[in-house]
Amino acid sequence: MSVVVSPVPIAVAKTGVPLTLAPIVPEWVVSGAPVARNAILSHSKDWTAFTMEWDCTTGEFDWFYDLDETVHILEGSVILDDGHGPARHLGVGDIVFFPAGSRVRWRVETYVHKLAFFRQPFPKAMSFGLKVTRRLNRMARSALGRAPASSGKAKGVA
Repeated sequence: MSVVVSPVPIAVAKTGVPLTLAPIVPEWVVSGAPVARNAILSHSKDWTAFTMEWDCTTGEFDWFYDLDETVHILEGSVILDDGHGPARHLGVGDIVFFPAGSRVRWRVETYVHKLAFFRQPFPKAMSFGLKVTRRLNRMARSALGRAPASSGKAKGVA
């Protein structure tokens, strides 16, 4: 069996690394004295995507998202309120997506520890061009009878 060698190496990281203080903007704090810490675990070559481990103590604060962020709660719980419908309670194992431009009130009940995946969204015109290019590549691969390259989409996700 031959080994397929990737043209670029993968990045491997572990959670549980030492976290450094990452103070929440004081004007964003609504109540309490939350203390946040983080560490960057991995990043793309151009820094348009990166992975971070983050934790925070009890408190309530607003958070403003300038990047797309997907969060996986590893420990603790939090109540999130984006002003659209009832507030949501998240605990261990829950995953949430925050699109760039959103504002969410976080109420950390005791402690929360998360793994976060960040992505710099492309401008709409550039995003449209990327979608067209990907579709054309898939069509060309299909016509040539080659295995499709990853579309970057999870099954069942548009």
